[in-house]
Amino acid sequence: MDLLTFAIVVGLYFLVTAGLGYLGYLRTQSNRDYLIAGGRAHPYLMAMAYGSAFISTAAIVGFGGVAGLFGMGILWLTFCNIFIGIFIAFVVYGKRTTMLGKQLDAQTFPELLGKRFDSDFVRRLAGTVIILGMPLYAAAVMIGGARFLETTLNINYTLAVAVFAVFVGGYVITGGLKGVFYTDALQGSIMFAGMLTLLIFTYAILGGVTPAHQALTALSAHVPESLAASGHQGWTAMPVFGSEFWWVLVSTIILGVGIGVLAQPQLVVRFLSVRGPRELNRAVVIGGVFILAMTGIAFVVGALTNAYFYQTMGQISLLASINPATGKPNIDTIIPMYVKAAMPPWFTYVFMLTLLAAAMSTLSGQFHTIGTALSHDLYQRTGVLISRLGIMVALLATVFLAYKLPTGIIAVATALFFGTCAATFLPAYTAALFWKKATKPGVIASMLVGLLSSLILMTFFHAKEATALGISQALFGKPTLAGFPWVVVDPIVISLPLSAFTLVMVSYLTQGQEQELPYYDRQKAFAAAE
Repeated sequence: MDLLTFAIVVGLYFLVTAGLGYLGYLRTQSNRDYLIAGGRAHPYLMAMAYGSAFISTAAIVGFGGVAGLFGMGILWLTFCNIFIGIFIAFVVYGKRTTMLGKQLDAQTFPELLGKRFDSDFVRRLAGTVIILGMPLYAAAVMIGGARFLETTLNINYTLAVAVFAVFVGGYVITGGLKGVFYTDALQGSIMFAGMLTLLIFTYAILGGVTPAHQALTALSAHVPESLAASGHQGWTAMPVFGSEFWWVLVSTIILGVGIGVLAQPQLVVRFLSVRGPRELNRAVVIGGVFILAMTGIAFVVGALTNAYFYQTMGQISLLASINPATGKPNIDTIIPMYVKAAMPPWFTYVFMLTLLAAAMSTLSGQFHTIGTALSHDLYQRTGVLISRLGIMVALLATVFLAYKLPTGIIAVATALFFGTCAATFLPAYTAALFWKKATKPGVIASMLVGLLSSLILMTFFHAKEATALGISQALFGKPTLAGFPWVVVDPIVISLPLSAFTLVMVSYLTQGQEQELPYYDRQKAFAAAE
C-alpha cells in the first residue's frame, strides 16, 4: 500500500466519520440530546463509547511505551481496568448512577453531584476541576496521536495537532453526544481489529508465543545498571518491592489509573445516556472484551518490543528510543518506532488508522465533557449553542497544551488526571449513590481536601511533578520537600484515603444540621425512566 492508497483510505474514514457526526447533528433536537444522547442510547453504542473514550492513544502509545520500560507487571493495570473499570463501574456504580440520574434529571456528572447534595457549590467545584484538569489529559491524548503521525509519515507535529483539533472538534461541536456515540462505535471497531492484528504479527515476528516470552525473560541478564539500581528485575518480573520502580508502577500506573477510572466524568456521563440498568447488564461483556483487547495487547506488545529491538539492534527499547538530538530516551516513541521498524508497510497505515480512531474517540468525549462543564455547570446556561461554544473553548485550551507540554508526558499526564479525579470525586460520588447519611458539608470538605492534598503533594513532594513545576525549588531551594520513598509514592495513596476520611468525619459531625437531601429512590428512578 502506497501513500496515495493510504490517503484514499483515510479520506474515506474521515468521510464516514463526518457522515456519522452529521447524523448525530440531524438527530440532536434538544439540549438533552446534545448532553446525554437523549437518555435512550443502545447498550452497544454506550459500551463502545465508554470503552473507546477510556482507551486512547495515551493507553496504546503512552502506556505501551511504559510497558516497554517496566515490562509485563503493567498487566495488573489491565486486570484493574476490567474488574474495576468495567465490572465494578457498570454493575455496582453504573446502575445506581443511571437511575439516580433519571430521578434527579441530571445531564452531567457535576449536575448529578450538585442535585444529589442540593449544592450549587459542589456542582461548580466539580465543573471547575474538569475545566482546569481535563485539558491536560486531552492534550496527552492529542500528543500521542500527533507523535505517531509525525514518526510514521514524517509530517510536522504542529500540523498533526491541527488536523486532530479541526476534525474532532468539528463533529463533536455539531453532533453533541449522539455524534460522539455514532463515531465511537465505528472507531472502537477499527481499534479492536487493528490491535488484534498487531498482537498476531508480533508473535509471528518473534517466533510464536512461547519463544517470544522466553526471549523477553532472558533479557533480565541485560538490564542496564541504572535501571537495576531503581529496582528493575527484567521485563517479565515485578520490580523489587519498595523500590523506586515498584512505587511508580504500583502507586501511579496501576492504582492511579485503575482506581481513578471510577470517577472519570467523561465515563460517568455514559451511564446517564442509557434507559435503565438492564442496558448496562448487556453492555458489560462488550466493554470487558474491548478493554481486554485494547490494554492487554498494548501492554504485552510494549513489553515484547524489548525482545525485538534487542534481536535486531542489540538494544532494549528504552535505549532504542533515545533522541539523537537531545541524547535522552522518549518512551512515547517506543510503540511508533516498533510498528514502523517491524511491521509491513501496509500495517503501518492500518495501525495509524487505529490510533487515529483511538485518539479521536477519546478526544471527542473529553471535549464534550469539558465544554458541557463550562456551559452547563459553571456558566449554567442551557441550549445547544451555549454548549457548542463551551466545547470550542475546550478545544482551544487542549491545542495550546499539546504544543506546550514536554515529551514523555502522555502516561504521566493520564495517571495524574485519573488520580486527581479519584481523590476529588470518588468519595463524594460513592456517597451520592450508597450513603444516605452523607451531608453537604461533608461532601464539600471531602472534595476540597482531596483536590488540595493532591495539588500540594504534586507541587512539593511527588518528584515527577514537583521537579517539572519548579515551585519547590524556587521557594525552598530544593526540588522536593521529602525523601525516598515519598518522592515516588503517588499522591492518590495519601489524598484518596484522606478525602474519604474527611467525608465520613464531617458528615457525622454535621448530622441533623440540614434538611434531608434527595437520595436514590428505586421507585422514583424507574418512574422517571419510563
